[in-house]
Amino acid sequence: LQRIQNTAARLVVHGSRYDQITPILQSLHWLPIRSRIEFKICLLTFKCLNNICPAYLIDLLNLYSNPHNSRSSNSLVLRVPPHKHSTLGGRAFAVSAPALWNKLPRDIRLSVNLDKFKWLLKTHLYNRAFN
Repeated sequence: LQRIQNTAARLVVHGSRYDQITPILQSLHWLPIRSRIEFKICLLTFKCLNNICPAYLIDLLNLYSNPHNSRSSNSLVLRVPPHKHSTLGGRAFAVSAPALWNKLPRDIRLSVNLDKFKWLLKTHLYNRAFN
């Protein structure tokens, strides 16, 4: 998929196949495929936490409840279920969504507006991919 995106980006800017792809993707404000996948998973997780997605997906996520009263109790952290690293279980939504969600900065996780969340998330992933 990354190759296809790279080819499409070169076509859009009329670049040669030997041009560096990173500056082209940056100029188009396109996220690399891996970051785009993370964006989609985090967006779906946000929708689940705000009850704007199907119930079967909401049921896959569990909030982490800290028995101690701390600052992290207000940071909307999800419990990552146990899984075997050698199998495909780590790719399941129930495992990958909480893992990616918990890696997000606190201010992004605590967003309440969908458009603001998308903007903050894309900016975060863009900066991580290109800086």
